[in-house]
Parts: sequence; C-alpha cells; structure tokens
Amino acid sequence: MGFWDEIVGQPAAVQALERAASAEGADELSHAWLITGPPGSGRSNLALRFAAALIAREPAERDAVWQQVRSRTHPDLAVLTTQKLLITIDEAREIVTTAYFSPATGRHRVIVIEDADRMPERTSNVLLKALEEPPERTVWVLCAPSEADLLPTIRSRARSVTLVTPSLADIARLLHERDGIDLVLAERAARLSQSHIGMARRLACEPEAMARRERTIELALAVDTLGDAMHAAAALGKVAEADAAAFTEQLDAVEREEALRNLGVAAGAAIPPKLRAQLRNLEEDQTRRTKRSLRDGIDRILTDLLSLYRDVLLSALGAGLELVNLEHQTRIEALAARWGAERALEAVSMVEQARERLGRGVTPGLVLEALFAGIARQGAESMTHQ
Repeated sequence: MGFWDEIVGQPAAVQALERAASAEGADELSHAWLITGPPGSGRSNLALRFAAALIAREPAERDAVWQQVRSRTHPDLAVLTTQKLLITIDEAREIVTTAYFSPATGRHRVIVIEDADRMPERTSNVLLKALEEPPERTVWVLCAPSEADLLPTIRSRARSVTLVTPSLADIARLLHERDGIDLVLAERAARLSQSHIGMARRLACEPEAMARRERTIELALAVDTLGDAMHAAAALGKVAEADAAAFTEQLDAVEREEALRNLGVAAGAAIPPKLRAQLRNLEEDQTRRTKRSLRDGIDRILTDLLSLYRDVLLSALGAGLELVNLEHQTRIEALAARWGAERALEAVSMVEQARERLGRGVTPGLVLEALFAGIARQGAESMTHQ
C-alpha cells in the first residue's frame, strides 16, 4: 500500500498535507495545523502520517520513519495525549518545552496534540504562547472533533484541515485490502461501527468484540420492566469491563513489541539502561489509558445503543432508510410499532443525555442505570395512559 493509503475517504486533506510536506510546498507549510473531524474519521492517524512525512528527509525515508512515529519512539516526535477528561496545565507546559529542541535526525520536529479539545482555557493559554513565537523547524499538529472545540485564539494561529465521515464502502475496502478481511464481513463491520475506522477493524478482526456488541443490542431489546433495566445496566457494565480489558491488553502488547523492535532490542533481551526512559514513558501512557478504558467502553456501548434507538425511530417514521442493526430488523420493527415515533425519539434523547453525563465524569454504572431506568419508566407510563 502507498504511504497515505490507510487514510480513507479524505482525498482533499491528504492532498493538502502531502503538498505541505513536499519540497515543492515548503512555502505553504504552516507552523501549526488543526485537523478536525468526527470520531473514527482518522484524525490521529492522519496527524501521525503527516508527522512522518514532515520528519523524513526525503520520500524514500517515509516508511522507515513511519514505523518509529507509529510506536512513538522517533526522537523528532512528541505526542501529547491523555486518558483523563482534561489535559492538565503541567502536561501542556512539558510538551511546550520540547518544542524548542532542534530536530535530531529529521527535517522538522513535530508535536502532535491528540484530543486538543480537552484543553481548558488555562491550558490552552500555555499552548498559545508557544504558537505565537514558534521555533523555525517545529510544526504543531492539533486534533479535535471541530474547530469550535478550541479557543478562537488557537484556531486563528493554525491552518485548518477538515475531515469527513468516511463512506462504508471506503472503510470496507480498506479492511479488505489492508487486513485481508472477507468483503462481506468488512461491509458488516463498517455498517455496525457507523463509519468508525478503528471500531470497524475491531469488529471485523475480533470475534469477541462482535459478540460483545451483539450482547449489547440483545440486552437493550429485552428491557421492559425496571428489573430488566437494572439487569441490563449491570450486564452491560461487565460487557464494558471485558471490552476494555481486551482492548488495552492487546494494544499494550503490540505497542511494547513495536517499541522494542524499533529500539533494536531483541525479544527476551535485557533493556539497556539508556533506553529504559523511553519504555517507561510508554508504560506510563499505557497505565493512563487503562484507567480511562472502562469509560471509553461505556461510551462505545452508548454509541451502539444510540444506533439501535435511531433504528427504532426510523422504522416508526417509515423513513425507508437502511438500518444500522439490520440483523435485528424484525425485532426493531416490532418495537417501533409498539413504541411509536415519540417514545423512540425520547429514547434517543436519553442516550445522548447519558453520553453527556459520562463526559462530565458521572460514574459509568450510574449512567447506565439511569438510562435504562428512564426507558423502563417510559414504558410504564405508556401502559398507564392506555
């Protein structure tokens, strides 16, 4: 595959970044970039690909540089990400300090800030000072869902690149060509992930992930009474725990293996003292990710529930659009007939409210209990009015 081929459905963005990273487009290279787009559109992957293209001294070096960038071990790359709700001011100050280092081996030093929307105003002001007086060979790349998620003063100092939601066909083709996944399964995974590239790959490659999603939909469809609601909330909490554990364990192992390989350490060999700091940084990042993984797992469940209740709403309205959860079409249509559009719309609103509560740091178990209790109460009130 070509260097940019894993970036699916974003031809305009790829063209702009390729031009800026090339020798011919040197005059168009801004010192700061803002990549925005919906979840699963590939913001972080595109940012890191751009970083590798900027660091490589010539196109022939890109693939080798990419291997180090992907494992976060390249000396000319700094990545600020967080597994917490907010990026702290101390984390911002630390990454800003690294911006003033000269590139060690590459053309540029690149600093990527994933989830830049998690910077509160005080943290953003630390970054603002660095963007106002940028070092000559340092390039900042910020990632966020939308431009509105950052302060206007930050936005005004960065060149914006906007991503779109990839099509189901583009994602299915990527899974088929890159990962060798059967096209039918790839298309199903793309549909169930709702065009989220990373989740589509998990659903297609990990039978356990697909089974956990099916379990989520089955439990939600069975909720009728308050007892059903509490059972579903407890069961889905366990589903999220299992999903989070599987995700972090696998990712941790792959990251560590890649880091050791890129550092030239053979499997099972002792780690030289001078390389231990890099691995320690990786392990600290993984620990932070583990702490956040359960909350992310709950959010994935809520996303799947949102797709279910939107399917019910579409069926109730007779919209004639393809459902996300096609495998449950018969039960969805029966539920739509029983609920009606108004109740289905209320269920959609409840899930969106649950996601907002989760984002504010409410305990995940309580978020699920409140959601399903509300849906069960909705049913009880409906029966009372009949």
